[in-house]
Amino acid sequence: MPVTDSRPTTTGLVLALASSASFALSGVLARAMIDSGWSAGATVTVRIAIGAAVLIVPGLLASRGRWRRLRGAWPVLVGYGVLAVATCQLAYFYAVTYLQVGVALLIEYTAPVAVIAWMWLRHGQRPGRGTVIGAVVAIAGLGLVLDVGGAGINAVGVAWALVAMVGAAAYFVISADDRVDIPPLTLAAGGLVVGAAGLGIAGLIGVLPMRVATVDVDLAGLTVSWWVPLVLLGVVTAALAYSLGIAAGRRLGSRVMSFVGLSEVLFAVVFAWLALDELPTVVQLAGGVLIVAGVVIVRAGEATTRSDEPVI
Repeated sequence: MPVTDSRPTTTGLVLALASSASFALSGVLARAMIDSGWSAGATVTVRIAIGAAVLIVPGLLASRGRWRRLRGAWPVLVGYGVLAVATCQLAYFYAVTYLQVGVALLIEYTAPVAVIAWMWLRHGQRPGRGTVIGAVVAIAGLGLVLDVGGAGINAVGVAWALVAMVGAAAYFVISADDRVDIPPLTLAAGGLVVGAAGLGIAGLIGVLPMRVATVDVDLAGLTVSWWVPLVLLGVVTAALAYSLGIAAGRRLGSRVMSFVGLSEVLFAVVFAWLALDELPTVVQLAGGVLIVAGVVIVRAGEATTRSDEPVI
């Protein structure tokens, strides 16, 4: 059922942009921790754990009176936590170890194209002409982002960014599944709890390298204590980012929110430029524009295709 409330759209847009900016900050903060001696695994585990600790009480309160539904939704929570939270974030943090933050995020943001392919191959939802055009544009942009010698493109980094893309695609698929009958805040909190637990177990058994350091961290030219970026990662780029995104989605609806969410790429490039002095080349920026344009076309094409389908 479409959202038809009269709440101010301006407030929703502000919240959505703030959410995108919060998410985008994670690459810069993660790079600072990794450069100071932390492993990507330890960084993402602590980030998700802090976010889970902040959101778990609001998530439980949102599910008051719905405990039976929550118990029945445990497969969704596990899938969300493993794929959309743990896999996506861990792979992205590994990617920024080898790639510029902006480049890694641009590759990850081809996820909507992967979603369209999955829905076609798995569920038989054939994409429309606009969707195909958008996918071609996004793939062309990805080619420009990767085919630049001056940017120091690393194959390992690209592989991790593609894994992050798969995790992001899982996020879109699970979040858009109307069969998931639990509050969004509960889904976010549950996913963070599952993701943190899974990564913690992987670290304890030695599958995921966990390396920490208590030395000061260089962040945007400033020397700060090691715990400062960690707190920012957990509170700002996890708990706050998810909370703002949920508040924005309730005001804007999922379609508009998905468009505004693309601004995360731009925020990430700006943050990387200011904090790490990283700026993609002109060709890479052109590729990034094509990726964003392609994703927008894909989103619009998907929405048009769905609106043309008969209501059963």
